[in-house]
Amino acid sequence: MCTENYDPCFPDQPVVDLYLPVWASLPAFRSKLAFIWAEDGSQMRNTLTYGQLNSSTDLITGQLLGPLKLRRGDPVVIICSPGLRLDFVKILFSCQRAGLVCVPVSEPYSAMDHLVRVLLQTKPKAVIANRASSFFDDSRLPKLRWLFVEDFQLEYSEDISSTHPLSFPSEPASYSGCGPRDVYLVQYTSGATGIPKPVLVTAGAAAHNVREARKSYQLQPGSVIVSWLPQFHDCGLMFLLLTIVSGATLVLTSPSTFVNRPRLWLELVTQFRATCTPVPSFALPLVVRRGAIHQGGRPLLELSSLRNLVIINEPIYRDLIVRFVDEFACVGLLPSCISPSYGLAENCTFVSTAWRSTMNQSSTILILPTHNGLLPSARLALNEEGGGEADEIADEIEIVVVDRDKCEPVEDGVEGEIWVSSPSNASGYLGYPSLSQQVFAGRLRGTASRSFVRTGDRGIVKDIDHRYLFVTGRASDIIEIKSSSSTTITTTTPIPHVCHPHYLEKVAYDSSSGSLRGGCIAAFEMSHEVVVVVAELQKGHDQVVAAGSGERVYENICQRINTALVKHIVELDQVMRLVILVRSGSLPKTTSGKMQRWAAKAKLMRGEMSVVEAALFGPLSLLGLNKSTRKGKLLVKALLSLPDERGSDPLEPQSHLLTQLIFSSL
Repeated sequence: MCTENYDPCFPDQPVVDLYLPVWASLPAFRSKLAFIWAEDGSQMRNTLTYGQLNSSTDLITGQLLGPLKLRRGDPVVIICSPGLRLDFVKILFSCQRAGLVCVPVSEPYSAMDHLVRVLLQTKPKAVIANRASSFFDDSRLPKLRWLFVEDFQLEYSEDISSTHPLSFPSEPASYSGCGPRDVYLVQYTSGATGIPKPVLVTAGAAAHNVREARKSYQLQPGSVIVSWLPQFHDCGLMFLLLTIVSGATLVLTSPSTFVNRPRLWLELVTQFRATCTPVPSFALPLVVRRGAIHQGGRPLLELSSLRNLVIINEPIYRDLIVRFVDEFACVGLLPSCISPSYGLAENCTFVSTAWRSTMNQSSTILILPTHNGLLPSARLALNEEGGGEADEIADEIEIVVVDRDKCEPVEDGVEGEIWVSSPSNASGYLGYPSLSQQVFAGRLRGTASRSFVRTGDRGIVKDIDHRYLFVTGRASDIIEIKSSSSTTITTTTPIPHVCHPHYLEKVAYDSSSGSLRGGCIAAFEMSHEVVVVVAELQKGHDQVVAAGSGERVYENICQRINTALVKHIVELDQVMRLVILVRSGSLPKTTSGKMQRWAAKAKLMRGEMSVVEAALFGPLSLLGLNKSTRKGKLLVKALLSLPDERGSDPLEPQSHLLTQLIFSSL
């Protein structure tokens, strides 16, 4: 069993909350900045030292367990928006110290259905929110006990008024914080592959997870982190805990601020001399396009301080990373800081990284191997044949690529499902006992192994000397191209070709990057050998016809996408390919920006897409399918004429409905 007690700066604590009083008791840390909130276009910033955070945590804990009469183990939903006062940070740590089960969610805005689902599943004793929020009187919400952040005393003061709504004794009420085995967090999955599910995270699992992340990224008290990720979920949430475990400083801003002006992210790295920053891979093209190195009136960028540019959200394509590094190398960005990483909510967040701390600053990510253009996300431990590097992953963590049907490890070089066994593994899904058993209690056949989390992610191990793990995609998203040896659709038994949709999406984007939005393309399959690619047009491009630029503009985009797809994946030439262009903002995404292909398919089926163009391509050339049409007539005609696998019957009613919905949308 590994121990943390090799350095007095990193005391081994069973839960994250116990790090706070340790830092606050040290003179060097008491006034050290733990969190900084930065806003664009304003010099106003709020800061929180380790001493202030520890005092505020004590103060709020006394109110939660005293006047508010919450009890240890009570679930509490937190909807307070992150912002200048850093209220969310204070409430989060106070809930752990009070022994409460916190359920952080984003303000509902347009996603009220998710909030209703959260409230019904977690049955909270209270909801902590900002009074200014506008969703309290929504008729869909169950009866709740609302606690408003504005009524809390959030900062310690010598002269707290006795008339304060939450006045409390001079000494906080006695309490017992979360133990290592106590569930302290219900973290919802992103929703990338289905309806978000509530994951039960114990305080001990969370502490282990961020300790492993700290060691992997070599974070320490001198580290400065910059993050614009959502604080209530996944990686953004865990970086709050990671900061406290490391004794580091975290500079925060909001996701909307980043989207409005991506360059601010790099300006904060420059201003605070940040050493670490997490970013989703799909955000990098946006930064390259809109985060110009030189902007009038803006400070010059200087990125040489970065030691870890943590790339999250698979897939991680090498060419996108190289393009980003090449763009900002002239302002000091070092190729050696690129840290491709892998994680999921079922393992708290962090699983692994392929970053190598021994990289020379002059080295580049070119030294990392690739698989189908992807960068690796882990370097696995020594295998039985003697390959691999034994010290890459802690002894208590095991990552295996498995044949999901046989529950047996596959050989290196064979793709399978990624399984993870770690003290960071969550306890299960709240309210899903059967699914919890299936996902969190995986066992390798024929061995007395410990339990594994079946991640649902596909992966492959390459390079016998280093055993790099490549995350290739999600099992639930796989597209099986059932092409036949004939150039027309026949009754011949199809030969399946497995393809991950992100390959199709990248090929489509590269074919028309000037017209399409990066990270806003969804590929999926419909029944009866129809592969669908839905792509969002960049803002302004969806108005070219209205502006009189000619109807062939969209048709040419569809043609380029189709040509690129068939060129890169020859098997697609044997199936129907439906290319749909939609207006900006039409495709559904998770709160962390991941594409929801399942939701995009459902939205298309319901006829709710803002379709600009639809084009059908396929082997039935006699019907004139290798043409596109804004009116959708060829599309409907072709799909209705397409035989199913039996060779003669028309499409099933569901696909027939699809054609009608697309036709009515055009």
